[in-house]
Amino acid sequence: MAHPSQTAFQDAASPVMEELLHFHDHALMVVFLISTLVLYIILAMITTKLTNKFILDSQEIEIIWTVLPAIILILIALPSLRILYLMEEVNNPLLTIKAVGHQWYWSYEYTDYENLEFDSYMVPTQDLRPGQFRLMEADHRMVIPADSPIRVLVSADDVLHSWAIPALGIKMDAVPGRLNQTAFMASRPGVFYGQCSEICGANHSFMPIVVEAVPLQHFESWSSRMLEDA
Repeated sequence: MAHPSQTAFQDAASPVMEELLHFHDHALMVVFLISTLVLYIILAMITTKLTNKFILDSQEIEIIWTVLPAIILILIALPSLRILYLMEEVNNPLLTIKAVGHQWYWSYEYTDYENLEFDSYMVPTQDLRPGQFRLMEADHRMVIPADSPIRVLVSADDVLHSWAIPALGIKMDAVPGRLNQTAFMASRPGVFYGQCSEICGANHSFMPIVVEAVPLQHFESWSSRMLEDA
């Protein structure tokens, strides 16, 4: 869960998000080293006389400043491409859920069950219970089993939306008439919050996403109760 004045990422709750955090640290270190080198060169040129106005061209220098940036870009691109492929991989999901964005709420359909679907609206501020978060709580959470691969099919009923859970490393556009797919696995039980990440109208800020990861036996009990109440 994010907190006020937070400048770093949320704690990773999925293997993909852990990889994204590692890649962020890797890229940040590369950028830091480049910035330090450039700053050193600028200061050296200002404070010393490391210039030669008689050199019109230098083949060696041109090769260095062409090849070196290319190598650096490759060092950044390779792990980035690996994570992109990991994010797109769907490997024998235990559960498939269809998430549909509306103005301004989400609806969820558990396609592996015959009649398990519900709408998820934001809980108004006056109805919040102690310990709940303003503008982040939903009346119905998307419950999933922890440590299990989950596939989510994302679409929209009216305008563009985006289904995003930062702690799980998920952000998938919900496009009317199009079915997008993403997959994840919650590495621990917990409650993970997100919001629509595509401006979709007046109440764009009031359609939260709440995913609750529970042990498998608890998920089976929850799904049985939901089917009985349907």
